[in-house]
Amino acid sequence: MRKIILNLAVSLDGFIEGPNGEYDWCLADQDYGMTEFLSSSDAIFIGRKSYDLLMSTDPEMFGALKMYVFSDTLQPSTNPNTEIIKSADFKSAVETIRDQPGKNIWMFGGASLVSSFIEEGFITEFLLSVHPVILGSGKPLFMGSKDRIELILLGSEQFSSGLVQLRYTIKPKFDLSMLDGM
Repeated sequence: MRKIILNLAVSLDGFIEGPNGEYDWCLADQDYGMTEFLSSSDAIFIGRKSYDLLMSTDPEMFGALKMYVFSDTLQPSTNPNTEIIKSADFKSAVETIRDQPGKNIWMFGGASLVSSFIEEGFITEFLLSVHPVILGSGKPLFMGSKDRIELILLGSEQFSSGLVQLRYTIKPKFDLSMLDGM
C-alpha cells in the first residue's frame, strides 16, 4: 500500500493561506527537502481551488506527477496525466489508487480535502513545514475536524531560515471492544 503524505506549508499560527488567499509568506530560499520528497512521489492529490491556482501560476511545476483532482465542477481533463475524481467516487477512488503499485502520493490540499482525508483515515504521514511567521488570520489547516487526533512525532528538521519541518503519523487506536465477551 502506498503512503499518502500531507506535505504543505503552514504558518506558526496554523494557517495555510493568508487572509486574502496569499502565499507570499512561504519561504522559497532553499530546497527544504522538496527534491528528495518529489523523487519519492509519483502522484498528487489536489483539490479544485489548489489545482486552479497551480494551473494559473506554474502548470509544469508538478508535471512529472500523476494528478488526481477532487472536484464535482471540473470537466474531465484532456491531459492524460490528470484525472478528475468526483465526490461520489471519493472513498473508492482513493482506496483503489492507494492500493496500486507505485511511489508515495503527495496530499497537497486544500483544507477541506485534507479534512476529508483525515476523516477517512487516509493520511499516512504529515510533513508540515512551519514557517516563522504569524499571519493572524487566513485559512486554517485543520478545519472541520470533529475528533481529537493523536499524533506520533517521527522526526523534525530545523533550517537556517527558521523554518521547522515536522513529520508525524497518526497514533494507532486499539479497539477495546474486541475484548468484550472474553
